[in-house]
Amino acid sequence: MKPPPEDIAKLLPPEKSAQVPPTINETEFPLKLPAGFKISIFAKGLGSPRVMTYDPAGNIVVSIPAQGKVVALPDKNSDGVADEVVTVAEGLNSPHGLATRCTEKCEFFIAESNQVAYYDYDTKNLKTFNKRKIIDLPSGGNHITRTILFMPSPNDHKLLTSVGSTCNVCEENDWRRAKILISNADGGDLKTFASGLRNSVFMAIHPVTGKIWATEMGRDLLGDDLPPDEINIVEEDKDYGWPYFYGKDIRDAAFEPNVMFEQNPDRFGSHIDIPAHSSPLGLAFIPEEGWPQEYWHNLLVAYHGSWNRTVPTGYKIVRYKLDEQGNYLGEEDFISGWLTNEGALGRPVDILVQPGGIIYVSDDKAGVIYRITH
Repeated sequence: MKPPPEDIAKLLPPEKSAQVPPTINETEFPLKLPAGFKISIFAKGLGSPRVMTYDPAGNIVVSIPAQGKVVALPDKNSDGVADEVVTVAEGLNSPHGLATRCTEKCEFFIAESNQVAYYDYDTKNLKTFNKRKIIDLPSGGNHITRTILFMPSPNDHKLLTSVGSTCNVCEENDWRRAKILISNADGGDLKTFASGLRNSVFMAIHPVTGKIWATEMGRDLLGDDLPPDEINIVEEDKDYGWPYFYGKDIRDAAFEPNVMFEQNPDRFGSHIDIPAHSSPLGLAFIPEEGWPQEYWHNLLVAYHGSWNRTVPTGYKIVRYKLDEQGNYLGEEDFISGWLTNEGALGRPVDILVQPGGIIYVSDDKAGVIYRITH
């Protein structure tokens, strides 16, 4: 008689459990990230850093409006920590938006509260020089930050400039207010690109469609939950509703309630609504190169955080899952933990996403720039 067969499971090697890559947090804040990501401090002691971009030499530069200057943060040894803080330009009027453009030579553009100017740039010493004002802008009012962005090719000689409203909700007297303007790179032919945008502080270009996406902060004084903040796909000659409409073309019944409106084919509602008072600022699309496929074409948005809500909201970075055409598929927190029971430890502002799984985030409360790697 043959012996009974052994249990084959006993003959197989033990099965290894799947290893989930850890989350590594090298900051002093209790931040939460998805598995497989690491967050550290790239630069600190910056005051209130806001907009980030790359200079023609590839260094990160950041505007610090409260100090009236723009600084560069070279990392010559590529160790993930800025070697020094170099002043690129100073003595400015609340500098915010930054852009570079290289044709026959490289030029550096800075948007101040009252103007846009461009400079020649010394890539060796990281200095701007030969300033030339190209656009006059209205200053003052409730929203003083100005942001700039060059259009994608073949219109990359065109410059977009975002100008917020003077007020919470009103009819503006200056045609340049509550709009995104468009001009030539030298400031010529300045005109309206899109209107009805109360305060679209940040803009980004979709990597597939080439369309302009922008965050927008909704009006105040309608309670904790209205109106929504917004992500808009901004198209030329379209009106996005403010001050009469918000969200997905919802009538603001509290402002000029007796004014009647007809349907307007050029008035667009929001693409994505965001919880009221989240204060969305920087937004950046994730490229394909060097990133897991599940992240391709997704959008990261910095929620700067509320200042006038009964229960605070925001203070985090949210990942919007999109298909390659930008259609909404879902959302989830990407980085959170700045908001604690004791208050806010930080407020994320701008986001730079690089190929290869690298992200930089500015924080104008903690005075730092974070570096996130995958």
